[in-house]
Amino acid sequence: QVQLAESGGGLVQAGGSLRLSCAASGRTSSPLFIGWFRQAPGKEREFVVAITWSSGLTYYGDSVKGRFTISRDTAKNTVYLQMNSLKPEDTAVYYCAARSRLLASTTVNGYDYWGQGTQVTVSS
Repeated sequence: QVQLAESGGGLVQAGGSLRLSCAASGRTSSPLFIGWFRQAPGKEREFVVAITWSSGLTYYGDSVKGRFTISRDTAKNTVYLQMNSLKPEDTAVYYCAARSRLLASTTVNGYDYWGQGTQVTVSS
């Protein structure tokens, strides 16, 4: 089992920045990928970005390329999501998720463990 805890959400004006954190505990040797997803009211959960835990290889969704950056600190078992140039359409609950299977995935069903989520609200 892997437990994930997100933090860092909040309210920010358009054009501003936030940094989310995802702290992993439990069997932290098992996740191969950590991903961030988001879900806006009335919409399906959407892939944002993922990172390979061992190598740091990253995979970005088209809507956040050039604005968001994912990174990891393996010593702290923590993944970060730096979000810059935020837009009102980035408003959502952001979830981190862990995948223990080979090959990267951008789908909700591709992840085995989920955090509780953190709210990000971007005002115009």
